[in-house]
Amino acid sequence: VAACCTHPLDLAKVRLQTIAPTPGSPHPSTLSVLRMTIKESGFSSLYTGLSASVMRQMTYSLVRLGAYEQMKAQLSKDGPAPATHLFFAAMLAGAIGGFAGNPADILLVRMTSDFVRPPEKRYNYRNAVHGLVTLVKSEGPHSLFRGMGTNLTRAILMNVSQVYRYDLFKQILLRSRIPLIDYQMTDGLLLHTVSSITAGAVATTITAPADVLRSRLMAAAGTSHPLQVLTAALREEGPRFLFKGWTPAFIRLGPNTVLMFVFFEQLKKGWRALYPSDYLL
Repeated sequence: VAACCTHPLDLAKVRLQTIAPTPGSPHPSTLSVLRMTIKESGFSSLYTGLSASVMRQMTYSLVRLGAYEQMKAQLSKDGPAPATHLFFAAMLAGAIGGFAGNPADILLVRMTSDFVRPPEKRYNYRNAVHGLVTLVKSEGPHSLFRGMGTNLTRAILMNVSQVYRYDLFKQILLRSRIPLIDYQMTDGLLLHTVSSITAGAVATTITAPADVLRSRLMAAAGTSHPLQVLTAALREEGPRFLFKGWTPAFIRLGPNTVLMFVFFEQLKKGWRALYPSDYLL
């Protein structure tokens, strides 16, 4: 649900990260990319690559969130788990999720960035399944692991800065009273929203460099090494390129994080009501 709501911003982020710089002209903004997309291909084109985004959620997000919740439940059986244990659990869950979601990540990057590529270099995947089959046929099974190193780095950073930080901010807010208004938060919608917005801001900033490198490696058709991409981009665009697409990334990740955790918390509450003996919840 969260991915479907924020997909146009994901599309803008990837296109900003992969557009080749034009000497003497300013880099396009988030708004200009969205406006150009609508002008050239219509409003529905903002949802180009949605099938890959859904596939990514059903692999990467499902595994990283599910694995972290399972580990947290096991670590908390005899009382609250130490923060360091949860930190390493988030790292491990992120790595597993990054591995599981790598093929869908490649498809998402390629499908959303196709528009800014020359026509003769476009992939023209009809949907995620067609893209997956075409990718394996044309580039071999090993192509499913393109950009794995940067993707695992990003996935680990994302899980630690988003999921772990969300839990951390929730605990801090539950234990603290808000100054000036002297308000004590309870475990409800406001707490989930504030914690997820804060976690989203932290996650966007920490994962930005790895996210840009990942997008560029996955968008490329030939064999590229992360160090080659990094040095070439630093030489041609300067260090600011590492934070390209930060604005749409935050505009997307903020609401995405809020929606994801709010829906997640409500689904957990509903599951608890149906299955109160399930210790994993």
